[in-house]
This record gives sequence, structure tokens and C-alpha cells, in this order.
Amino acid sequence: MMDEIILRKYEQWVEKTASDGMDPDLIRELKDMAGDEARIQDAFYRNLAFGTGGLRGVIGAGTNRMNLYTVAKASQGLADYVNKNFPLDQRRIAVSYDSRIKSDTFARTSAGVFAANGIQVALYPELMPTPCLSFAVRYLGCAAGIMVTASHNPAKYNGYKVYGRDGCQITTEAADKILEEIEKLDLFRDVKLMDFDQGMSIGRISYIPEEVYTAFVEEVRKQSLLGEEEGSVNKDVAIVYTPLNGTGLKPVLRTLRESGYTNITVVKEQEQPDGNFPTCPYPNPEIREAMALGMEWARQQQADLLLATDPDCDRVGIAVRDKNGEYVLLSGNETGILLLDYICSRRRAMGSMPEDAVLVKTIVTMDLAERIAARYGVRTVNVLTGFKYIGEQIGILEAAGKADSYIFGFEESYGYLSGAYVRDKDGVDGAFLICEMFAYYASRGIGLLEKLEELYGEFGYCLNTLHSYTFEGLEGFGKMQGIMKEFREMFAGQAQGGAEPLEKSFAGRRVLTCLDYEKGLDGLPPADVLKLLLADHSSLVIRPSGTEPKLKVYLSVSGEDRKAAKEAERQLGEELEKWIFK
Repeated sequence: MMDEIILRKYEQWVEKTASDGMDPDLIRELKDMAGDEARIQDAFYRNLAFGTGGLRGVIGAGTNRMNLYTVAKASQGLADYVNKNFPLDQRRIAVSYDSRIKSDTFARTSAGVFAANGIQVALYPELMPTPCLSFAVRYLGCAAGIMVTASHNPAKYNGYKVYGRDGCQITTEAADKILEEIEKLDLFRDVKLMDFDQGMSIGRISYIPEEVYTAFVEEVRKQSLLGEEEGSVNKDVAIVYTPLNGTGLKPVLRTLRESGYTNITVVKEQEQPDGNFPTCPYPNPEIREAMALGMEWARQQQADLLLATDPDCDRVGIAVRDKNGEYVLLSGNETGILLLDYICSRRRAMGSMPEDAVLVKTIVTMDLAERIAARYGVRTVNVLTGFKYIGEQIGILEAAGKADSYIFGFEESYGYLSGAYVRDKDGVDGAFLICEMFAYYASRGIGLLEKLEELYGEFGYCLNTLHSYTFEGLEGFGKMQGIMKEFREMFAGQAQGGAEPLEKSFAGRRVLTCLDYEKGLDGLPPADVLKLLLADHSSLVIRPSGTEPKLKVYLSVSGEDRKAAKEAERQLGEELEKWIFK
């Protein structure tokens, strides 16, 4: 029997959406739901969660879905927050959107809500990457910004990221305050909305000028580390690029071409924006299937390098040819340590290494990065999962007058940033630096795989893998909570802060320490994350995703060679799945 409250919500939506006629798609979907209790319950059993990642969910009708009403309600809450916390002359919000289904509609609706609340809106005139939004917030002196995107999720998803005045995704404190405002609202009664065209005509909404986009591209190009070596680098390397039907096409091609890279072929089927992602249902460069068409094009073109950016162009994945001419995908960790070593070595050669140089990485990112950084005298700061925490560290350095100390930040999920001009991962910067690094080494007869083996030869072979488990709906949410509870009961609360080792094991490896980040360890904000430090330089990190219905587990192992590391990872993976599926 369906809950009465859920049924009343459904009936209210049927009535209200039919009367205002704002979205015919929702009206049809609600009518189609009639009598389907399971479908109604999943759409209305909760409000779509709002947090530091903003909103993210399946597009459709209901309080637990991304639609005009939930987006407008979130925008009203953000508008109330801005009006309460910023003086009149600072009440500006920047808006950008990607290629996803209804992204442009959600962006225009949000702009109309902000305008109706007396806030100046600066909207990109066409879809633009997430880093361009972060840049615009800072460049235009905005109080906040929103990016309409679900990043690398499948086509049925969309989302709404919120940025603070520093260009970072909002902090937990700001998210809580915005959520407090959102929860006061009735989404049919309390949301103010101005017609987009009216907002434009009265000057409340305006398009972000071309100079902002140009300034962003120029900042990316300033990240070059070639210096006097510029003339000795052959930039005619053959590159195949795919934006995976997202936002990267124009900024990535412009940046590369203005920097002298002209031998670029774009994957035609994935060139133009298309929120249905017809050739890559999961448009994530972390996933082999998303890279498959690009790799086929690379084979046909005999390309030296394959680049792929995700739909909002904040992540970048690559493949390179091995000695047998086969294309090998590099992980986010592998690309990250290659970039780190390149940046450090070039800065040392150019004499531009800061006195207190800083690498910032997440706790789930390959620990080998810390040892590479130390070789160059670079200090490592570890932060929670999420690039916003890397951006936050840049802001801390900037406040201390040490913004130049930041030389690189990365996370294992293919996010990189080498400069302080934005406060989020930047696929344009990542693509640019990868091409430069590739061309620099290629001009000296060195391949990226060779360089990677050189690093492993010096520091030992490391293997990091991500295991994701999807748990949809109310039942899945409860399952994830139960798994985290079991891990805590078994391992947490002991051996914290250098206490005696646990007398427990995982996959035959002694658990040396269990770090429970829910307790706010190392000055980090509390987070639902557990990290098991195991014998033999291995570790396991488990956490629920903040943006997807997934439980994510990161395994890290070391071995004398690739074969040994893979066997160790297999053993950990088998033990893990016994826990997940018991």
C-alpha cells in the first residue's frame, strides 16, 4: 500500500503541472505514472538531495527528480541565500550549462528565478565547460555561480553545481545554509520566476562577453612549461580528440591550435553536443567503453595520442601506442603522476619552482604521487575526495600570500589543474598540458609508457583501482548505509592516530590502521569515508558517492612488478565483493 503523503504529493503535481503547462514532458510522464505505485514512490519518496555537489538526479517528474520545478526551487533557495549574505552591489550570479538533455532550459529557468529576486545574472551565450564557469565567477566578481551538468553520468541524469564567490564548489557550511533556505519553500507557491526574455530586456540578465572566454583560454596557455625549449618541440604530433558530445570541442581545439598543435582529428560521431550520447551511453573517460570509438579512430588515423574530455570538460582521459602499435589507456593516477613529474622537472629546469611548492591530492589518489613530489622538494597536502577541497587549499594559499606555491592538483578520477586561475578541475588545461608533455618527450624519443615505467622502476610498481557498485532507489540507499555500518563495526574506532595495530585482517593482509573520516581527521571536515591501511603497502577506501547512487571502493596495492600487483588487487577485490554481496 502506497504512503498517503507520497500519493498526495503525486496528485498535487498532476494538478499543478497541468494548470501551469510549463513542461508538457512532465505532464505526460505524470499521467503515464498513474497506478504504478513503485514508480510513484521512487519519484516522490524524498526531495532530491542538495549538498556541496548541488543537485544531481534522473531527469523526470517528481520531488526526487531533476525538472523545472526542483531546479527552480533550488535556485530560489540560492537567491534567498545571496540576498541575505551579500551587499546589493555584489549580488551577481554566473550561469553555464553543458550539452545534457534540458540543460539549456534549466539554465534559463534558473536565470529567470535569480532575475525575479533582483539578482544580476551573467549567462554564457552557448554551452561552456565547468572550468569556464569557475573562471567567470572570479573574473566577473560574482557572489555565486551555477553549472547545469551531471558531469560524466549517463544520459538520463542532469545536475546543478553551485559555486561560491571564490570559484570553488560550495563548502559544507554554505550548502547547509542554502539547503535551509530551500527547505523553507513550497516549490509551487514560493518560487519567484521572471520570463527570460523579460529579464534580458530590462538588463537583469545579460550574456557573458567574449572577452571572459578569451581570458580563460589565455590563462590556460600560460600554464605552458616549455620556456626556451619551445623551438625544440615538434607540435605536429598526430592527435585524435573526442569531446564525447559535450562542451570541450571549442575551448580545447582553440587552446591547442593557438598553441601550435594543428594535426588534430576530431571523432565525428562524438563531435557535436548531444545529450543522448548515442555512441557512449556512459560518457566518462574513466570507462573503456566510452573511449572505444576514439580508440578506433586513433587506429585508423595512426594517431600518436588520443584525448577525450567528459561532457562538462572537467575531466580528460588519454590513450597512447605501445611498442606493438596497440593503444593503451592510462588511468587517472598514471596520467596524474606523469604530469606531476613533468611539471616538477620542467619547473626545476626553468628555475621557476616556488620555495614552498605544494601538490594537493585527494586521499584516494595514488600515494606514489607523494613520493615523486618529495623527490623534488614539493610538499603534499592530502584532502577529502572532491576537487572542491583542492580548490579550497588554493584559496588558503592565496589568503596567506602564497598562491604561487600551488603547482599542481589532481585526483584519480581524471581531474587535473596546474594553475590558480580557476578553482575546479579543468579538462582544457589537462588536455593542453598532456599534449605539451607528450610532444616534449616525443621530441626526445621518449614515450609516455616508457616514462611511466621509468617512474615505476625508481619507486616500485603501484596499482590503484576503483570498484563502483550501483544501488538505486530507497532500497539501494539503505543497502549502502548498511554496508558502511558493517565496515565501521568491524574496523573503525580502533587503531586511530598511531594506536596499536588492529588484530584484524582483510584478504589475508593485516589491517594496520583504520581511518574513520566521519570523525574529521587531520583537520578535514567530517565525511562518510573509511580508509583501511593494510600490510604490504596496500589500502582500501570505501565511501558512498555524494552525487550518484553508488558505493565507491578504491583499492591500492604495491608489488615488485605488474603481475604481482594485479594478483594482490584480485585478492582484495574478491574479499571486497564478499562484503558487498553477502
